[in-house]
Amino acid sequence: MQFFRLLSLLSLASLSAAFTATQRPAFGVFWAQQSSCLSSAVVDDVATSADSTKTQNTAIRNIAVIAHVDHGKTTLVDALIRQSGIFRDEAQQKEAGDRVMDSEDQERERGITILAKNLAVMYKDTKFNILDTPGHADFGGEVERVLNMADGVLLLVDSVDGPKPQTRFVLDKALQKGLRALVVVNKIDRPTARPDYVLDTVFDLFVDLGASDEQTDFRTVYASGLQGKAGFTPDKLEEDMSPLLDAILEDIPPPSVDSEKPNDLQCLVSNIDFDQFKGKLGIARITNGVIRNGQPVALVHPNKDKKTGRISNLFVFDNLGKREVDEAKAGEIIMFAGLPDVEIGDTLVTNEEGGANAAGPLPPIAVEQPTVRMTIGVNKSPLAGREGKFLTSRMIRDRLFKELDRNVALRVEETDSADRYEVSGRGQLHLTVLIETMRREGFELEVGPPTVILKVNEETGKTEEPWESVEVRVPSDYVGSVVDLLNMRKGELQDMGVEEGEGLSVVKYLVPTRGMLGLKSALLTATRGTAIIDSVFDSYRERIPGEIQGRDKGSLLAFADGVATTFGIEGAQDRGKMFIKPQDEIYKGMIIGIHQRPGDLEVNVAKTKALTNMRSANKGIATGIVAPIDMSLDACVEYLAADEILEVTPSTFRMAKNPDAAKKGKAKK
Repeated sequence: MQFFRLLSLLSLASLSAAFTATQRPAFGVFWAQQSSCLSSAVVDDVATSADSTKTQNTAIRNIAVIAHVDHGKTTLVDALIRQSGIFRDEAQQKEAGDRVMDSEDQERERGITILAKNLAVMYKDTKFNILDTPGHADFGGEVERVLNMADGVLLLVDSVDGPKPQTRFVLDKALQKGLRALVVVNKIDRPTARPDYVLDTVFDLFVDLGASDEQTDFRTVYASGLQGKAGFTPDKLEEDMSPLLDAILEDIPPPSVDSEKPNDLQCLVSNIDFDQFKGKLGIARITNGVIRNGQPVALVHPNKDKKTGRISNLFVFDNLGKREVDEAKAGEIIMFAGLPDVEIGDTLVTNEEGGANAAGPLPPIAVEQPTVRMTIGVNKSPLAGREGKFLTSRMIRDRLFKELDRNVALRVEETDSADRYEVSGRGQLHLTVLIETMRREGFELEVGPPTVILKVNEETGKTEEPWESVEVRVPSDYVGSVVDLLNMRKGELQDMGVEEGEGLSVVKYLVPTRGMLGLKSALLTATRGTAIIDSVFDSYRERIPGEIQGRDKGSLLAFADGVATTFGIEGAQDRGKMFIKPQDEIYKGMIIGIHQRPGDLEVNVAKTKALTNMRSANKGIATGIVAPIDMSLDACVEYLAADEILEVTPSTFRMAKNPDAAKKGKAKK
């Protein structure tokens, strides 16, 4: 049944593509208009929709771009930016570099989008507000916020990989909000592209997620973001991205406005930004009404007290930046200043003569609860205070609670200790990005190992834990090792097969989140770095009793305080792999390497060679020092056991045994 339905949809898409191709004007003509068309006239084009109480602002399209990690989303947006004429000349374009939207250092280093971003371009007298979203499920809070401002989504899918676990996650969020999707099969220039297979799996995914008939009747565009080309058939691409933009114009609905409340201002605040001079900035989409610069307004929320103020600056998005305007109408995405108490989830309404108008708060943004937590506190190691600028508990507390202003999926709670805070997020990556950001700002921190957040089912009274859907692609030689590791982590096999495009074996499991902690490094080690691992939160299920085996090797611990010597390391490296090099400062209990056997072992790497006038029998034997393992923040967090902590400074990561855990162990005895 699905096959025949898909066949009919493809036929309709082909007819539509043929019709569109005969009527589409030259691409460059319309991009040339972008510099002069961003005016108040953009929001004056309003048409009546089929619903008599709704009108449509046909001069605007609000589109969110969603995709799995590494499916080419940022590259595709780059192509749109470069072809839009935003850059004046080649020199300016070269200066901007690749991945223009990924402006944060960590985004460029990790190769992922972390923060949602906005840009606006003009096409055929229509303003496109393009909302770039993260593809990683750990940053799902960013996706959920952005979807509140969109009227439709571009769903990017790799022409070889097809839908992946995080494709399912982001698409599910869009379908739940009733958004219409335009499917873009990206990287169609890959030699192993298989568009028919990908389209079949995308349609099946829509059906599995309970999409409506209208949502499953999606249009498909084939594109190569790298080449900056798009088309309606995989083997015939235009020389630019105009087919994609035509499809957006025709298939993504314009924003709807309640015609019965033309003057009742309602804006749901979906994001927060900061400006050195203007202070806190709110980013919102105008659902109803008109907002003006200098207007008195109120912030209302179903569960909070009303806050009043006045708009001091009003902006709309213009190319890669923003432009100040006097007013903006329903359907537009705005940025405003003047309300220092604004929070994500607040609704902006009119507040004439000190009294709020009849419009009430819009439903606040629904964000899934965190599944993983870590403790972050004051660095108490013997080497603390030597590198950082922000060291005290108060400084750490203020920074963590400030993060809550815009990181809606994060939770921060105080603990029994005044020097330590419990921080919860959507995954380990979500938390390590925050820690890395604070480290670069000059903080010194003591970080505990990640643990999962349990909850009690109110109906059954049983304790439940989070589970994740995991997909591992690996050469067939290593399938046995992958299956063994996932079984050891209490995983349940869901599917196994061979991927035609790349010739890799695909293993799909459901694994408890606590079994996922430290799994990535173990899989990469077992497969010699060839495994490609994707995971996404699945659901809460009844907790599996017992402990899940973590790493199978112990740690090498420093025997005493001091400075590591070449002689000491030479003697210790036969016991395992080292994290340190000569002249590194060490302290008792510091983890200096991986023991080659289970259990921890103390070694003296600070000892010096005794000087005598006797010739050594093995003097001529040069042992040498093996290069130490370079541990990143993510690798350190994955390595930590329950009784270990991580010291984070602006230039160093040091792991150690947790002295508090040792004290608790002695107290129990």
